[in-house]
Amino acid sequence: MKKIIALILIGLMVFGLIGCYTTTHVVGKGAQGNTVVTARQWYALYGLIPLNQVDSQKMAGGAKDYTITTQFTFIDYVIGAITGMITVQPMTITVTK
Repeated sequence: MKKIIALILIGLMVFGLIGCYTTTHVVGKGAQGNTVVTARQWYALYGLIPLNQVDSQKMAGGAKDYTITTQFTFIDYVIGAITGMITVQPMTITVTK
């Protein structure tokens, strides 16, 4: 019983150490407003093979100044925990213009 509790505690500690990876790219002068467009990029084999194409320029809708944020959110980790058995992982891409 103590081994099971120890394993659960170790698992919770490891899960708690997971950070939310974030990268931000500024195009032009960066976001000038509060309009946000979000899409999810899917990868197979834990990020080696993209399954769909997310085009940030199309998401910006012709704007000259915008900010692109690419991140693994908590929701992405939860989805990845479920779909990880088949090696599929999501990543959230947000364009603010």
